[in-house]
Amino acid sequence: MGAERWDTAAFKARVDEVLHHFVAQEADLLAAVDPALGPVAEELESAVAGGKRLRAAFCYWGWRAVGQPDSDALVRAAASMELVHAAAVVHDDLIDDSVLRHGRPTAHLALRDAVPGHPRPEAAARSLAMLVGNLLMALAGQLFTGSGLPGAYLARARPLWSLLARQLVAGECLEILSTGSVPDTTASLKVIRYKTAKYTVEQPMLIGGKLAGAGERLSAGYSSYGLPLGEAFQLRDDLLGLFGDPERTGKADGDDVRGHRPTTLLAEAWRIADADGRERLGSLLGGPAEPDREGLDSIREVMNGLGAPDRIENMIHARVEEALDALHELNVPAPAATALTALAHAATVRPY
Repeated sequence: MGAERWDTAAFKARVDEVLHHFVAQEADLLAAVDPALGPVAEELESAVAGGKRLRAAFCYWGWRAVGQPDSDALVRAAASMELVHAAAVVHDDLIDDSVLRHGRPTAHLALRDAVPGHPRPEAAARSLAMLVGNLLMALAGQLFTGSGLPGAYLARARPLWSLLARQLVAGECLEILSTGSVPDTTASLKVIRYKTAKYTVEQPMLIGGKLAGAGERLSAGYSSYGLPLGEAFQLRDDLLGLFGDPERTGKADGDDVRGHRPTTLLAEAWRIADADGRERLGSLLGGPAEPDREGLDSIREVMNGLGAPDRIENMIHARVEEALDALHELNVPAPAATALTALAHAATVRPY
């Protein structure tokens, strides 16, 4: 990888090679235990089949911004961030009862075919998916510690792993605990901060930085860049979740609405609405049946009428600017500054 120009496609290919080779080996070892485990092993590989590899990229540039050179061992360590993400996705889809991810059935649906004779096939498939997610998280730690980086480097970053896991679980729990509550923007932003923002941008950068020996000032700068950018990433995802084209996003539209999830989009719509608007939103969202296509169109119409999507766009823009301002305050090598600027846009500018 050149010192002055970062090739995003080449980096993604490097991460993909690490992930696919590593997970394929682990899937083969799992399937070798018993042929019945074949479908579970397949889901393990499917979990890392796609993705933009943003988390690995943020980890990589957390390392490079300290002044460290390109390193294959670091790329392997950075790829472990994608296994954390894969684990979180499997668990999140299970919790949210989502049906599509990257245009294919989610793990808990795909695994129904593995238990045709089970007396409770749906529950069995969900249990299998949960275990796939658990194994992916364990494999993340295995790939990280076996990356080939010196033990002293790994020891610097190891404490951040427990922090990453605690914050991720806290965010997921907060979302579950706040589902069904009166929509509240502050509470929704706290959910996305812990559930997504920290493990998507901030923690990968901090881990990459600690591996490289980053000091406290630089680490604080990483947080100042990573937290608002991670929030902007999830705010964009909230918009795509209702207004995006499933053919582009690879996910079913309306999942957040059907699951009554406490998104910031819903919270802002609720905050802006008058009594009549809240009554209409409540009737569209709170019925005993899930909204059908016409119901989803009505919810979009109400939210557009209130200007809620525009408010979320403004929140995204403000957070990206905050992140870039923090980046400009850091004295990092020019290639790192250029790459992190490009990543800020790649994470938050996604087609509908």
